[in-house]
Amino acid sequence: MYGLIGSFSAHPGKRDDLIALMTASVGDMPGCLSYVVARDPQDADKLWITEVWDSADSHKASLHIPAVAETIRQAMPLIAAFGEHIVTEPVGGYGI
Repeated sequence: MYGLIGSFSAHPGKRDDLIALMTASVGDMPGCLSYVVARDPQDADKLWITEVWDSADSHKASLHIPAVAETIRQAMPLIAAFGEHIVTEPVGGYGI
């Protein structure tokens, strides 16, 4: 399995718009076992994305799905900064 944990900071007041955009088209991503968008309770502009994929190749391929590419295009103007980006190797747990 392949996992990602990352954070983004939205422009001030745009976090909820970014969350809505990033959760609107998460239905059909082959190989995606888990995709979670979460608010950071300590920072009004920050959000965290946690992903689990069956492989790194599936994640890479997802970036070429038209709906995902369009979401990325629309999200970029809402993102003020990219934060942490951690690659993990999930080994199991509830929901995966």
